[in-house]
Amino acid sequence: MSAKLHFLSSSWLLLFFLCYVKSQDPLPNTTGYTCSANQTTYPCQAYAFYRASAPDLVNLASAPDLLDLASIADLFSVSRLMISKPSNISSPSSPLIPNQPLFVPLTCSCNTLNASNVISFANLSYTIKSGDTFYLVSTQLYRNLTTYQSVEIVNPTLVPTKLEPGDVVQFPIFCKCPNETQLQNQVKYLVSYVLQPSDNLSSIASTFGTETQAIIDVNGNNSQPFETIFVPVTRLPQLTQPDVAPSKSPGNTERKGVVTGLAIGLAICGILLVLTSGLLIYSEVILKKRRQREFDDAEKQKQQFDKGGKGFKNMEVNLMADVSDCLDKYKLFKIEELREATNGFSEDCLIQGSVYKGFIDGEIYAIKTMKWNACEELKILQKVNHGNLVKLEGFCIDPEDTNCYLIYEYIENGSLHSWLHENSNKKLNWKTRLRIAIDVANGLQYIHEHTRPRVVHKDIKSSNILLDSNMRAKIANFGLAKSGCNAITMHIVGTQGYIAPEYLADGVVSTKMDVFSFGVVLLELISGKEVIDEEGRVLWTSAGGILEGNNEERKVRRMKEWMDEVFLQDTCSMESVMSVMAIAIACVQRDPSKRPSMVDIAYALCKSDDLFFDVSEDGLATPELNAR
Repeated sequence: MSAKLHFLSSSWLLLFFLCYVKSQDPLPNTTGYTCSANQTTYPCQAYAFYRASAPDLVNLASAPDLLDLASIADLFSVSRLMISKPSNISSPSSPLIPNQPLFVPLTCSCNTLNASNVISFANLSYTIKSGDTFYLVSTQLYRNLTTYQSVEIVNPTLVPTKLEPGDVVQFPIFCKCPNETQLQNQVKYLVSYVLQPSDNLSSIASTFGTETQAIIDVNGNNSQPFETIFVPVTRLPQLTQPDVAPSKSPGNTERKGVVTGLAIGLAICGILLVLTSGLLIYSEVILKKRRQREFDDAEKQKQQFDKGGKGFKNMEVNLMADVSDCLDKYKLFKIEELREATNGFSEDCLIQGSVYKGFIDGEIYAIKTMKWNACEELKILQKVNHGNLVKLEGFCIDPEDTNCYLIYEYIENGSLHSWLHENSNKKLNWKTRLRIAIDVANGLQYIHEHTRPRVVHKDIKSSNILLDSNMRAKIANFGLAKSGCNAITMHIVGTQGYIAPEYLADGVVSTKMDVFSFGVVLLELISGKEVIDEEGRVLWTSAGGILEGNNEERKVRRMKEWMDEVFLQDTCSMESVMSVMAIAIACVQRDPSKRPSMVDIAYALCKSDDLFFDVSEDGLATPELNAR
């Protein structure tokens, strides 16, 4: 009996010991990494080490296949070139294989969520799809670079169990900026790396070309699998990428079969081509008749409307048909709600132009008044979804006063124009202006590269760039936007000083006209000057000679005389300012073919602290901007 009691007591002691030891194991960090709100190194350029992979389609049915750079670039709101360059991938269109290593650029910020949460992360927007949860998106799409617990903290108003398709969620991607001591020790980046079960610190140090102790100094020695650690590097290592080549034909038999198959296929295609041509000609005749009928109907409706008839009812029906695809994506507001929200559209609620500030169900919105033909803007807005574009929340059609109302998210800090030219008390420092430029570049490269057909904004200017509570930029006002490029129009619209010469002269609509306007905005950011001075001189025409010549001292002197005097009191790098100036000059080249694309511009701006640009007659003579 005593032996049995001794065995039981020993078992309890062993169980207690095991539980005690287990309780001493460090718990993985799930809520984020703290930072100091007054740390001067924030915000900064950072990178995440990301492994390409196809998500578990059983659990995440609507997830994209993350084995191509375009999908990964969309997920992180960057361009393909911004990933392919640091990842040592020769072509942005190259296919990827599972677990292929990538360096994804991040903009790391110190974010104050509340009194007890000051967390360092890159804030990315993600639109919830069917089947998504905080956990699945964090683990399978973002590959554990964040956690569902941190997502809940950053999105306190969202209920994780009640997510609906279309909800926009902020996913905090864990990152850190080097502190002053680390910068003095030549640490340029702290790369976010998710620890794998098979990893050890010495192998990670070898991969990144750093010391094991340096990783321990930053993270401690108790990191757990699937926890994010930060690897200090003086420069990004060159990743070894696999060769992804098309498979070769194994022998002559297959080749002969392919040739025979091609011959048969071409014969069939010839027959089909004849039939198709006949059908196209017939369809074209029918289409012309239909267009003529539609034109005649539109003229009749216009005449009825002009005569005070009831033609608007027909217009309303047509508009509802045009925007029917939007009805499940945006909220349809009632005109009574908008009138109550704006005190009957009083001047006290007027923000600018025809945009009013309104409160609906405790939320603040920007309400834009338009005439009934708002369907083109709605069609474009339903195609785009990016963190650097102002989000459309809903719309309203009022049959009584022939108006359509677009309801947008409200952006707290107003326009960039007001900060540069109207706010005399607070001036933006260089880091903030550079961050704004990168945000706008990312938004433009998204609408230029990730929409089909491509969208041209046509009215990029500082008053159409809005700044949120974190001074992050969003592009607004798609009222003049056009879906489709390389068109000719005789109806010239836009704002003097921002309009591209080829559009003003010949009405040529292309993405390069947005590039030109963006270059003018860059010149505004650098100089702090209006685009047209009191004597009617245009800003961009005076910028070309600033960086001319080979005398570096003379260039710097001219640059200091031309740039905003606020920078002279700032600790900004003159090399960085001159790099951005060179980008701006390239953007405002008279010949649109010599202007860089927004993909190249976005990448170059992110690297502006590292590169020096030379200006020539051919635009920007730098591999980063001329590589295609």
